[in-house]
Amino acid sequence: MLSFPEKYHVQEIPSGCCGMAGSFCYEKEHYDISMKVGELVLFPVVRDASPDTVIAAPGTSCRHHIQEGTGRIAYHPIEILYNALKK
Repeated sequence: MLSFPEKYHVQEIPSGCCGMAGSFCYEKEHYDISMKVGELVLFPVVRDASPDTVIAAPGTSCRHHIQEGTGRIAYHPIEILYNALKK
């Protein structure tokens, strides 16, 4: 049975799309709308998270967009699990 490492818990952010949508945000004509989508739910929640909260996002473009929109680094869930288990 797979379970979370000790002292780890998950809280899902019900944000839907982060706004990046693959290469959508990289296209100049879509940049503003992609940032507005991120600001609907995801970016404010990430910004309000405590500095010791680890942000997870499985999608490469989502991780990039989170960093672009909030300055926070988001990690792939496998990276988080790996780092938690090697301690």
